Amino acid sequence: MNTEDELLPVLTEHEIAERISQIGAQITSDYRGKDLVVIGILKGAFIFMADLIRKIDLPVLVDFVRLRSYGASTESDGNVSISKDVELPLKGKHVLIVEDIVDTGYTLKYLKELLSLHKIESAKICCLIDKKERRKVDIDVEYVGFEIKKGFLVGYGLDYDEQYRNLAGIYHLNPGYNAKGFRPSER
Repeated sequence: MNTEDELLPVLTEHEIAERISQIGAQITSDYRGKDLVVIGILKGAFIFMADLIRKIDLPVLVDFVRLRSYGASTESDGNVSISKDVELPLKGKHVLIVEDIVDTGYTLKYLKELLSLHKIESAKICCLIDKKERRKVDIDVEYVGFEIKKGFLVGYGLDYDEQYRNLAGIYHLNPGYNAKGFRPSER
């Protein structure tokens, strides 16, 4: 694997760590004195969430959900289903949803509606990457690591075909790279 041919650097490990520290400080300030549950969306958000919760200087409960968005492999058609639900009681709690990347917004809209059935106090979203120009539904993202407009991103939890999650930085998968017939589109 010649990563120089397939990956183009976007964000370094240091840039990511610095931004996560800033977001963690803001979340700490915003949620002081509140019962906070941090819910990560599997699989992509697990690395970001692990680093983020260590920067939140408050007691937090942690849980995960796993959602599937059906449609073409690189495009969502808006149909979302849950394959792993939250296990913690959420009634009366403040929920922070942690996502790796927000683009169409379908998944997060679905999850916020689902969480409201638990009679939570509030739900906010924190994402590492926001691609606002790809939004299909109206969804607020209160905490954003970085806004990146173009390219198929991998690394730091983001994958292509379950590969590249373990990279410390974030990269564009080179549009000219053709692994297994793959031609990356926007994500």
